[in-house]
Amino acid sequence: MRAVLAWKETIRDQCIYDLAFKPDGSQLIIAAGLRVLVYDVADGTIIQPLKGHKDTVYCVAYAKDGKRFASGSADKSIIIWTSKLEGILRYTHNDSIQCVAYNPVTHQLASCSSGDFGLWSPEQKSVNKHKVSSKITCCGWTNDGQYLALGMMNGVVSIRNKNGEEKVKIERPGGSSSPIWSIVWNPSKEYWKSFCCPCPLMPPAVKRPERRDDHNDILAVADWGQKLSFYQLSGKQIGKDKTLTYDPCCVSYFSKGEYIVLGGSDKQASLYTKDGVRLATIGEQSTWVWTCRVKPDSNFVVLGCQDGTIACYQLIFSTVHGLYKDRYAYRDSMTDVIVQHLITEQKVRIKCRELVKKIAIYRNRLAIQLPERIVIYELYSDDSSDMHYRIKERICRKFECNLLVACSQHIILCQEKRLQSLSFTSVKEKEWVMESLIRYIKVIGGSPGREGLLVGLKNGAILKIFVDNPFPITLLKLSTSVRCLDMSASRSKLAVVDEHNTLLVYDIVSKELLFQEPNANSVAWNTQCEDMLCFSGNGYLNIKASNFPVHQQKMQGFMVGYNGSKIFCLHVYCNVIRGGSAPMYQYLERKMYKEAYQIACLGVTDSDWRDLATDALEGLDFDTAKKERKKRGESDNELFLADVYAYQGKFHEAAQLYKRSGHQHRALSMYTDLRQFEYAKDFVGATDPKSSRILMTKQADWARSSKEPRAAAEMYLSAGEHLKAIDLIGEHGWEDMLIDIARKLDKAERELLAKCALHFKRLKHHGYASETYSKMGDLQALVQLHVETCHWEEAFSLVEKHPQFKNHVFVPYAQWLAEHDRFEEAQKAFHKAGRQNEAVKVLEQLTHNAVVENRFNDAGYYYWMLSMQCMDIARDQRDEMLKKFERFQHLAELYHVYRSIQRYTDEPFSSHMPETLFNICRFLLNNLAKDVPPGISKVNTLYALAKQSRRLGAYKLARYSYEKLQELHVPSRFQDSVELGSLNIRSKPFHDSEGMMCYRCSTNNPLLNSQGSVCINCRQPFIYSASSYEVLPLVQFYLEEGVGDEEAVSLIDLEVPPADRRDAQLQTLRMNEGLDDAEEDPFTAKMSFEQGGSTFVPVKVGRPALRSMSRRDVLIKRWPRPLNWEYFRSLLPDVSITMCPTCFKMFHSEDYELLVLQHNCCPYCRRPIDEQN
Repeated sequence: MRAVLAWKETIRDQCIYDLAFKPDGSQLIIAAGLRVLVYDVADGTIIQPLKGHKDTVYCVAYAKDGKRFASGSADKSIIIWTSKLEGILRYTHNDSIQCVAYNPVTHQLASCSSGDFGLWSPEQKSVNKHKVSSKITCCGWTNDGQYLALGMMNGVVSIRNKNGEEKVKIERPGGSSSPIWSIVWNPSKEYWKSFCCPCPLMPPAVKRPERRDDHNDILAVADWGQKLSFYQLSGKQIGKDKTLTYDPCCVSYFSKGEYIVLGGSDKQASLYTKDGVRLATIGEQSTWVWTCRVKPDSNFVVLGCQDGTIACYQLIFSTVHGLYKDRYAYRDSMTDVIVQHLITEQKVRIKCRELVKKIAIYRNRLAIQLPERIVIYELYSDDSSDMHYRIKERICRKFECNLLVACSQHIILCQEKRLQSLSFTSVKEKEWVMESLIRYIKVIGGSPGREGLLVGLKNGAILKIFVDNPFPITLLKLSTSVRCLDMSASRSKLAVVDEHNTLLVYDIVSKELLFQEPNANSVAWNTQCEDMLCFSGNGYLNIKASNFPVHQQKMQGFMVGYNGSKIFCLHVYCNVIRGGSAPMYQYLERKMYKEAYQIACLGVTDSDWRDLATDALEGLDFDTAKKERKKRGESDNELFLADVYAYQGKFHEAAQLYKRSGHQHRALSMYTDLRQFEYAKDFVGATDPKSSRILMTKQADWARSSKEPRAAAEMYLSAGEHLKAIDLIGEHGWEDMLIDIARKLDKAERELLAKCALHFKRLKHHGYASETYSKMGDLQALVQLHVETCHWEEAFSLVEKHPQFKNHVFVPYAQWLAEHDRFEEAQKAFHKAGRQNEAVKVLEQLTHNAVVENRFNDAGYYYWMLSMQCMDIARDQRDEMLKKFERFQHLAELYHVYRSIQRYTDEPFSSHMPETLFNICRFLLNNLAKDVPPGISKVNTLYALAKQSRRLGAYKLARYSYEKLQELHVPSRFQDSVELGSLNIRSKPFHDSEGMMCYRCSTNNPLLNSQGSVCINCRQPFIYSASSYEVLPLVQFYLEEGVGDEEAVSLIDLEVPPADRRDAQLQTLRMNEGLDDAEEDPFTAKMSFEQGGSTFVPVKVGRPALRSMSRRDVLIKRWPRPLNWEYFRSLLPDVSITMCPTCFKMFHSEDYELLVLQHNCCPYCRRPIDEQN
């Protein structure tokens, strides 16, 4: 690891007490003197100084969401700043502020002073403060924001919950003589725990992360007793105290918690592992380092010093690793070494607990250089898959070297121009001094104690050195520096990568340049094949075999080794790439079968082996082909000879050998591949029908590929391959052949018939498809066919016979109608299908559209249909649907009558009489007392009422209407007329010409009633004609308990004649003719009883009264369940009243007959006159 200074700034005469990063790492907040300074982290330029404190600023902290930050000062105040650098809030403590910290989850701010600490959040108006027994020097929240740790001057760490209550108290041994100066929680939730005690003579402990609640939060504590300690949330200490040689002033974790940065009185910042092992110095300063912070998710560290220096360093972590064949060793977490077997993927971790500086691996040896020693490990056994290492020797000396190489009995140290060979007992046996700096060194093998080294120098010299020989051997001298080296397996060729990234390959004996390739950064020869090497560069892996062109494939990282068919590439970790197939095919292209076989032996796939054998046979290299067969375990010589005959063109001899060796299918395949179908038929003969069918199928395949589809289809049929024949015929659209097949097939062959029907559908032959589905008996598919082809009549006739398919027909039919803008029919179809929700949805949309488009007659009709839908659904959802029924019935009537007003106000002519418009306006206003539905204009209604009232002499009502219009926003087109009418009406008498009589109590009612359409005296609801909206002489009555609807109708139908008829000219209202004198008419009794009453008391009749009624005088609304029937008595029998049997609206008979003649249906529910009820 090395630290590179990125930028440095100095603020004169100011101590940097604290600093904080914005969570995205773009800004740095610094506490310097009386100001808070905001810096750009990228280049160290100041963005803005913030003034607001009156004394020294001691601490700053940024919220995790990046929206605000806080600063605390010796002036006892806290200032909250926004990310736009604006101060928004200030609050104070009783003493100077020592530290602040934001909760990472809830963004609650903890502010600590000498005597107390406070908790503030944006949702709170006040700050909750808690007293403490000692001065607080530092604080920090856990990762989940549940607990706050406070470090105090008396050496105590107090852990509090979010409410400020103390949960854990950690008392340090030094007490007040060792004040806690900095604490920080590890941001990582992984804690490494060893499962066995490390011992130098035992295999190292393998570590793995354990996730447990107790280990999720690790607290690092630094005190001025020069100790660094670690604690769990429970207060239990982890390990022993780490002794420091200075007073620590600041502790900061890296974002992932793998490293710690410490600064203090030693005037430098140091890098430590998460376990407290010192690794390196980051930057030396001239004064104390008071604060340090790590930039989020990066390797940048910023230091703040006592003399005002702010320094930003970038930490560069180099890769320390070693590779030998299929074993790869690399440094992890700076203090661990992981050895990975690249083939088996096994890994072992060796914990060194010190900085690992260098790693070297060779055969069964592993050398690890630590700051004060080199440790030599060896494998327990010679097993190639063994991964258990044990310590063999320790060289307890401090070495400074650039490169480290391990051999069987030596280690080689490289220091600039000098090479030293040391035995494992630390005895220096050899030393070589080079003429230039050493750039590359590699062990190239040899007997133990006599290994050879390949050395590349900066001046371009390439040397070979034997460990037991003091004299280097110069192999080659280049004009440029050496970057990478390797020697072929036979030691006859040398591959060099120079500083220009050019690969050069030389013959070692003749020094001749064999070839060169550009864009290389590393190179390696195949350890098992002389003529193969690979090199990487520019994001590509390049494989070169012999003098063939280079084979390229994309790759990330760079190549570090080549063993057999496996290429080892380093990108974060070492990966294995298979690279044997490409060179083998290059040899096959040149007909070099023996060399291709050698490459295949290194490791290729089964398909590559088959390709090798096939190419060898085609090239008549029978030895190679036979070797390949033996490699696969095939030892049948006759079979091999048959293959040879086949490749030589002796097909009949090959067929006989195939038959003799029991591989008749190969002979058949040979003949069919050669399109020699006649020979194949002769070979099969007539005794094997199965083979004959296979042969016929293959011949059909050939005919199909030869673009003779009709012949192929006939062959498929002959071979019994009906499915292929049907597909081929359907593909070409030959309907005559297809229907012929469908008619010949048995109805049990459903799959084939279904395939035929599918092709008929695709070819749009509805009749043939229908015939096929009928033959199959697949009614569902037949229904689906009729629906898809929109043959609705056939679908409906099928549904009549099979009602279970009702949903399959009516739902698509309704959707089809809706798509073709036939919404009313679509609604009825949904209703028939039982899809009430869709039916209601369509109706609601139709209603909404009608209201928006001012089609109020349609809106009324659609609301009536909605009410009837709700009544149908009410059987399952009674209360809710009945409320909707009543509401929709009410809206239907309002929109129905408003259509007349809208036509009067918007069109130049009106077909209604003034009295009719007058009644409609009064009815509408009486029913608009609570709310006005969308689309209905109260202004239009009042305007029409004012005009008609004035015309009919109802001057009081006209004046009321004009006064109400003055309170509303009147359109400009009515403005002049309203103003003129308001003036003219004042000249008229203030009374109406006549009122409105209640037929129950004979009370004269005002023309406009604030209580609605009811009598002001008896509260009896008025019954209106649905055409002229005059009050009909009807009174609603109810049945007494115990009298059912059927019984009531039967009693009324009896129509008992009165016993005593009075003078026909005398008009009387009596319902009890024929009854005893003591029994009064129920209507008469109610009228006399309710005079002046405040509540409505309905008329209830019993059996005697029902028996006395005339059927001609009674109208019954026979609502379906769950609604009750409604009964009405006409008090003026001479007035003819007609009720629609569908919507139950009542009309004067003459009006109804006229409207039916005009519209050929009921004017309200649009029921055709010829439709049965």
